[in-house]
Amino acid sequence: MFDLVRKHTKILMFVMFLLIIPSFVLFGIDGYNRFQDKGAAVARVSGHDISQSDWDGAHKMDVDRIRAANPSVDAKLLDSAEARYVTLERLVRERVLSAAADSLKLQTGDARLAAELQQNPTIASLRLPDGKLDMERYRQLAASQGLTPEGFEARVRRDLSTRQVEAGIIGTGFASKQQADVSLDAYFGKREIQFVRMVSADFAAKVMPTDAELEAFYKDNQALFKASESANIEYAVLDLDSIKKSITINDADLKSYYDQNIARLSGNQERRASHILINAPKTAPAADRDKAKARAQELLAEVKKAPDSFADVAKKNSQDPGSAPVGGDLDFFARGAMVKPFEDAAFALKKGDISDVVESDFGYHIIKLTDIKEPKQKSFEELRPGIESDLKTQQAKAKFAENAEAFTNGVYEQSDSLKPVADKLKLEIKTASNLMRQPDGTKPPGDGVLTNPKLLAAIFSPDSVEKKRNTEAVETAPSQLAAARITQYTAARTLPFADVRTSVREKLVAQRSIELAKKDGADKLATWKANPAAATLPAAVVVSRDQPQNVPQQVLEAALRADAAALPLMIGIDLDAQGYAVMRVNAAMPRAAPAEGVAKQELAQYSQGWTGAENLAYYNLLRERFKAQIKVPKPERTSLNSPFASGQ
Repeated sequence: MFDLVRKHTKILMFVMFLLIIPSFVLFGIDGYNRFQDKGAAVARVSGHDISQSDWDGAHKMDVDRIRAANPSVDAKLLDSAEARYVTLERLVRERVLSAAADSLKLQTGDARLAAELQQNPTIASLRLPDGKLDMERYRQLAASQGLTPEGFEARVRRDLSTRQVEAGIIGTGFASKQQADVSLDAYFGKREIQFVRMVSADFAAKVMPTDAELEAFYKDNQALFKASESANIEYAVLDLDSIKKSITINDADLKSYYDQNIARLSGNQERRASHILINAPKTAPAADRDKAKARAQELLAEVKKAPDSFADVAKKNSQDPGSAPVGGDLDFFARGAMVKPFEDAAFALKKGDISDVVESDFGYHIIKLTDIKEPKQKSFEELRPGIESDLKTQQAKAKFAENAEAFTNGVYEQSDSLKPVADKLKLEIKTASNLMRQPDGTKPPGDGVLTNPKLLAAIFSPDSVEKKRNTEAVETAPSQLAAARITQYTAARTLPFADVRTSVREKLVAQRSIELAKKDGADKLATWKANPAAATLPAAVVVSRDQPQNVPQQVLEAALRADAAALPLMIGIDLDAQGYAVMRVNAAMPRAAPAEGVAKQELAQYSQGWTGAENLAYYNLLRERFKAQIKVPKPERTSLNSPFASGQ
């Protein structure tokens, strides 16, 4: 066969030419580029698009980060349209600040990057007992964020550069006391008020609807009396816990692990040191650094001659404001707590030794090791439960990828039952009854996976509903897959009037009670405005934002918004479902002068808020300058509190 190809190479090339070239003519190169298409542009900054896939990837990272920090967070919050939009706003903000950093030629040097990585507690936790960075775990950390170590460092470098864009405003923001006093006095001002509420529940006894009215209300509001589609299901979950249950570790392996890791398992050695610091940042001129080093050498000679004078010399000469007053004492610390040069020197000393001059990014140190705390070695029996759990977790993580593929293939290949894949992987098949596509607010039956929107969508998909097939394997959390199958389905339907008659009556009575309360309140308001002497109001109370006196929020806000120049003033306030209120605002009063400590705290908080407002205004200016545009509509605000912190 290969001889045939070699003999007829020119003919085959001609045939390939005929096949390939017309496809470019008919579809164009763009047709091929669509294979690399990352989806429609959802935003644009400085001429560069943010694609749908960029958005999806960023949101997945946000979700993973939040779930890792708070595994119990409600999945509905994470996958809501509002939460996704917050991620998009953050992406746009990052791109705007990055464009500004490029425009201003703000760059982060190697020394600044190294200092940032040294201070990162996550990276500090990756250090080995000898102080070296565990490169394998470092690569895993970067890979968990979809990056190489180089890409991770590039992102940190970029973040440091973009921080400089806002640093000028954030670092210099302030507000004068006079400016703060005007705003704070207005915000914390007081009002003397009298008010009466027409509570809707008090009018319920006056509402006596007839059967005809109930039926008419039912017909006009049938959407209020619908039962959501629901299903009885069976489902299986593959996660690390389910895999760990199938793993057994023998005693020999446990003992071997203990023997090999006893030092680490018992804890890390800690050292106590004192130091004398002569400040000389890396960015300082060479002449200044040389001068600082020479001064450190002088002090080193002094303490070498009289080691017992170290604390006194540190008090008088060290430029570390935190430790100098206590003779340079830094208390106990383990590896990873100090910058690398300092740490290496401290852990190389014997108790009582004084180091040579040690150079770090902060300047020049002279270190005296004052104590060593060795960890208490724990017995095998003490550590056995933890070792067994750790080894099971390690093996479960290694096995998860293999089992995940088998689970994914199994639920698809034998789609009429979960039993084969459950038996193969030793998983429990669980059941849930009356599961709804849109939960009614009550706790769902079974596991938390049943609140996952993607799994619910798969369960109630047409294929799953009509053919009772297994859903696909859905990732419901990191290292967790779930699949389900409907065993009985009930479609959404309007409930018969007879079944919901009590609910119909309750809703109609509540609606008319609110209407009666508001009508009564509006009538009283009109009467008392016309004849203030006829108003029957309770005793006056003095309210303010910091002392609301249990007054409803709507009443408090209306009182504080009332024009002080127009008092006394009669006002009506709609309390929504709670009814109506009529209020007379009698007088406006300034707040009492706060104590000195409180005043300082308020000024600091006000300055912080003012700086935030200035920074937001600056960011909005940058958005205009770099033509930032979000191309998808902003979702309506829901009652759910998003766990995502908006950067705007």
